[in-house]
Amino acid sequence: MAKRVQMTYDEAAAEIESILARLRDEQMSVDELAAEVKRATELIEFCRQRLRKTEEQIGKIIDTEKR
Repeated sequence: MAKRVQMTYDEAAAEIESILARLRDEQMSVDELAAEVKRATELIEFCRQRLRKTEEQIGKIIDTEKR
């Protein structure tokens, strides 16, 4: 089984934008809609987790610098 390459925040955000653009332009068929909404939801959760992790890391750095 191939190892999954980790997506970056920017890649996830770009994919979300792409999905939204296709929705706005009505380029998505009804058959694709559920799958694309599910994918967008997964990408949004990925971005939220990445932001939380980054915020925690920055907080630790700031706390270390204050000492």
